[in-house]
Parts: sequence; structure tokens; C-alpha cells
Amino acid sequence: MPSPSGRGVAEAGQRLSPIQAYSGDPEDAAGMVQPIRQYPYTPILGWSLSRYDLFSICRRRYFFQYYAKYDREVPIRRLTRFKELTTVPMETGTIVHEVIEVLLNRLRTTSEPIDRERFHAFADQAIARSLEGKTFDEVVYGELPAIHPEDLRPRVLACLDNLLASDRFRWLVEEASPASGQWIIDPPGYGETRLGDLKVYIKVDVLFPLGEQIHILDWKTGKTDPGKHRKQLVGYATWAATHFAIEPERVLPTLAYLYPAYEEVQQSFTAADLQAFAVQVRAETHEMYEYCRDIEQNIPLEKAEFPRIDDPRVCAQCAFRAVCFPETYPAAL
Repeated sequence: MPSPSGRGVAEAGQRLSPIQAYSGDPEDAAGMVQPIRQYPYTPILGWSLSRYDLFSICRRRYFFQYYAKYDREVPIRRLTRFKELTTVPMETGTIVHEVIEVLLNRLRTTSEPIDRERFHAFADQAIARSLEGKTFDEVVYGELPAIHPEDLRPRVLACLDNLLASDRFRWLVEEASPASGQWIIDPPGYGETRLGDLKVYIKVDVLFPLGEQIHILDWKTGKTDPGKHRKQLVGYATWAATHFAIEPERVLPTLAYLYPAYEEVQQSFTAADLQAFAVQVRAETHEMYEYCRDIEQNIPLEKAEFPRIDDPRVCAQCAFRAVCFPETYPAAL
């Protein structure tokens, strides 16, 4: 577990980072942290890891996800209902992130030991709230008759307990919490930033400035995915370096896997790494541009230009499978 120390992030140009913007008592820091940079709205599409992944897997699903209003055959209301489906794994992740956000805000005010019984009770309340008004893919497609709290509780509590027992949590309490007034927890918006003239979305879970470094943590409740590790981590380094005008070497992005045991994947990057990432993002963005008849307004080609795939290994995981193959995947929606 890293335990960095230092006098603070040095000045970079004329623009102050959140760390530079405050040097007094942590208790007073929250109101003095500079906001994350905001950008004016433009309709042009923005690259994100999830968007390009979806584009790469199935063009038709990509069309339904991002361009449903342009479908001339399926009513947008029906496509929206499929788009809004959640799953047990997705909801588990949402709940865990919500509870950890509250936990981190608690650390801003006290480092007293966690009452595990009360903590679990709070998590149970979050689980109960999550089931209100949600429609689950597993129910719509007949895999389960209904979703109950017990379908979510074991994994949610395991993730949270693994975090509490980790060296990372001890680091948060013992080393990072004195600067908790400078933490940025679940930044607002979608993580919009810019790479040259390209719009990019890179959403971080939490940022901890400490000494001369910025730590970024992304909580994961699913399986490790080595194929995506580097791309996610360099994306986080790019986001922080862009917003706070610091050298990428001072950014320590970490993927924190909470299940089945606590495990971290961390990597540091150089300016050359960020330049290579920018080249890759540009190439992938232009691939998606090719499916727009009006790039600036983000208006797509006709749906027929977005071919569907017919692969049960992929289609069985898609929320829109009843739209493409209604006989194979009947949906109670």
C-alpha cells in the first residue's frame, strides 16, 4: 500500500489545481477546492470506454442505446423501457458505490471505528431503496420470478466488508483522512473532458490528493478484466492531468476490486503514454463518426447501417434481445 508524502503539488502554469487552491486546515478546505472544469454543451458524440466497447460488440445495440429516437420501426418508448432495464450485478455495483460514498463522507468528519451492525443495516436500507421502481432484466426475460433483497445482499455486504478489512481502508483512515477536505467524491456530471478537439467522458469514483500525488480509486464489484485495465487507468490519469494541470507521473489511478476478495490494479503513466492514449481515442472516435450522417449534430445513419450480430453468447446478455429476436427471447415488458 503506498504511503506517499510531500509538501504539496507544485504550481503548474497559471492554473491552480484543487490541491494548490488550498493549504490550510482540512476542516475548512471543502469550500475552497476549485471546481472541476466545465465545458459548454455540444451535440457531437463523446468518446467513452463503455461507448466504444458497445460500438465494437454490436452496432445494432449501439444504435438502440444512443440513437433510439431515430428508429423508424420501434417506438422510442419501447426502446427506452429496454434501455432502462437493470440487472442484479449492475444494481449490486450501484448500491456498493452509494454506500462507499456515504462511508467516505463519514471519514471526513470522524475516524471512529465502524459499527458493523449499523453499517450492514444502512446497506440493507440502500438495497431496499434500490428495488423501488426498478425493472430487472432477469425478471423481464424469465430467468427469475422476482428480485428480492436477498438476491443482492450477500454480494453487497461481501464487497463492503472486504473494503473495511483492506489495507486501503486503513490507509484512508490513517494517512489520507487528514486531507479529507480536499477529497473529490463522485464528481458531478459524466466526467467530461477534452483531448484536443475531441469530447471525452472519463468518470472517476473518488480522488484523494496526498502530498505531491493524486490518488484515483475506481470501485469494482465484478470480475477482473485485464484486457481493460490499462485503458481505464490511463484514462483516469488523462482526466486528472487535464483538469488539474499536473504531470501524469503524479497521478496514481487504481482499480479496486471488492469481490471475491479485495484486490487492486494500479499503474503509473508518462506523458508519452497519455499521447498514445489520445491517438487511440482519436482513431476510435473517428470510427464512430463514420456512422453519423451529420457528425457535428451527432445524427446517425439509418438503422440498417448498424448491423445486428447473431451470437447467443453476446445476445443473451443484451437488454434489447427481444427487439432483435422476439421469438428466441420473449420479454414480459
